[in-house]
Amino acid sequence: MFEDAYASKQSTYQPLSTRMRPQTLDEMLGQDHLLGKGCVFRNFVEDDDIPSFVLWGPPGSGKTTLARLVGGKSNSYFIGVSGVASGVAEIRKIVMEAQKLVRSTGQQTILFIDEIHRFNKAQQDVILPYVEDGVFILIGATTENPGFEIIPPLLSRSRVFTLDRLGSNHIEILINRAISDCHRGLGSYSAVIEDKAAKFLADIVNGDARLALNTLDVAVKASKLSSDKVRLVNLAIIEDALQRNIVSFRKDGEDHYNFISAFIKSVRGSDPDAALYWLARMLEAGEDPMFIARRLVVLAAEDIGLANPGALGVSIAAQQAIHFVGLPEGRIPLAEATVYLALSHKSNSVYKAIDLALKDAKRTRHEPVPFHMRNVSNRANQQIDYGKSYKYPHDFPGNVVDQDYLPPSLQSTKYYFPGIHDNP
Repeated sequence: MFEDAYASKQSTYQPLSTRMRPQTLDEMLGQDHLLGKGCVFRNFVEDDDIPSFVLWGPPGSGKTTLARLVGGKSNSYFIGVSGVASGVAEIRKIVMEAQKLVRSTGQQTILFIDEIHRFNKAQQDVILPYVEDGVFILIGATTENPGFEIIPPLLSRSRVFTLDRLGSNHIEILINRAISDCHRGLGSYSAVIEDKAAKFLADIVNGDARLALNTLDVAVKASKLSSDKVRLVNLAIIEDALQRNIVSFRKDGEDHYNFISAFIKSVRGSDPDAALYWLARMLEAGEDPMFIARRLVVLAAEDIGLANPGALGVSIAAQQAIHFVGLPEGRIPLAEATVYLALSHKSNSVYKAIDLALKDAKRTRHEPVPFHMRNVSNRANQQIDYGKSYKYPHDFPGNVVDQDYLPPSLQSTKYYFPGIHDNP
């Protein structure tokens, strides 16, 4: 009796996003590539022939829910732990229980590790032999790229399935489900949400179902009953409940690299509008503006080069301005440099030239400097012909003279090939 009362009270206090978790695979939204009829993932779940796998997807896309649904449909014993709160001691205890269970009943264990990327290399090494020996089936869930966060031996013994970010249409369906569900949702509050408010919420949460539902929960409970006993949730209430757009971005995660990649490629591709968009996304997310400025300096030399030598000076000036004034004013010189570089002619001739020269410097025989090119710093050097036969270019018409400047083995080698826009 007491257990039933506790379970009921616990359910009441659970977040709306937890209460509204899909109960079946068919209730899952936005993952048709995994859960559609005939898909490999759905087939092995329905056949209860589950391999070890990792679910990779953005926050609120349904990774934990899907893992638990898989466990619920299997005849294996399912146990879930968190990569944040669990350690090696707990994993070893689970291993012992799994070994005992398979010996006594033949039942296999599914170990679900939520946020598996939080396990360090040593912790992942502990799991590895038991996955390989089949002591348990591993299901991991992560928002981070498994190729970076999971050790290669463990990754090679697991499949990786990617969950798509939920679309705004999926989020609207979840909002309407929660508003009308009297058992698990907010149906008892007699709430109605304006179409404009629902669309705004569905768009602003960036595919995060958890954020959408928990924001809706706050908004419904904060709304007032009207004279006809209805709680109207309008746009103002949703905005107040949300407070601000939650930016999905981790400066130490994959987004850090993907966003700067999109930014640089947009500038290189001469698209100032796309470049400004990615710049704004990074600034809004709290990216270090000095990091952005440094990348612009590199781009000015690498991708613009001699097509517009002034671009390097503009990017250096932007870096200095950011250092001098900081944000928010620093966004303006940063944007100015971004647009200037995007609109400049492009040439990577110098970038390719120095790499070709470095290749020869590393791979060819280390030739001595020819005698006529050597430094004549004292009488002894003069006596052994240092600098002999050197032709001083300013003594010749046009300040140019034909002579060999490379070692004999590299004569006639070319590294620099002018681009069509080069303007030295």
